Amino acid sequence: MAKIESGSLSARIYSELRRALIAGDYSPGERLKMQDLAVELGTSVTPVREACLRLVSEQALELRSGRFIVVPELTRARYWQIRKIRIALECLATREGAANCSAEDISRLKSLHNKFVQHEAKGHLVKARHANQQFHFALYALCGMPLLMGQIEAMWASMGPILNVFYLTRDHEYVGAYEHLAIMDALANHDGIAAAAALERDIVAGGLDILRHFDRQDSV
Repeated sequence: MAKIESGSLSARIYSELRRALIAGDYSPGERLKMQDLAVELGTSVTPVREACLRLVSEQALELRSGRFIVVPELTRARYWQIRKIRIALECLATREGAANCSAEDISRLKSLHNKFVQHEAKGHLVKARHANQQFHFALYALCGMPLLMGQIEAMWASMGPILNVFYLTRDHEYVGAYEHLAIMDALANHDGIAAAAALERDIVAGGLDILRHFDRQDSV
């Protein structure tokens, strides 16, 4: 095989680390040692450090020393910022995607939604979280705007650890099934405004459980 250049390797590690953050594989406040990541990924520390610094510049990670990084702590102020930006970006993608949505696209969204509901009902929380993420990303990809998708993915790198807490506490009241159905109904009519409104309700309603998590922390 041809030798992999450091820059290319760094980009691949960056993509893998960001994928793990988006998927909620890490928790807020979790410390990640660069040497351990290098061993796990089967590479040297240098490209790992380059990838981590890129994520630090995007505020998905925090640098605490030359040897380790930290997933940002879950705070009310950080969550509010992420939610406001998510609503702006993801509603834009949903409005744009409604015009391009086909029957096949809606069928794929329904399949992902059904997986999400089934995993929730069975208490398979990690699988439910992943299915929910797949539904949302399939929805946003309909916009056909790679630059916008890049910005959404960057925000989900910060949102993933928050959803980790949201699902694993197992005291959340909002599942999202009804708003997912409303989104798909609107897409079937190519109604971008209605689809985006349902998506915003989905984000806001899900956030109520996260805000209750903060309230419980404040009362301790």
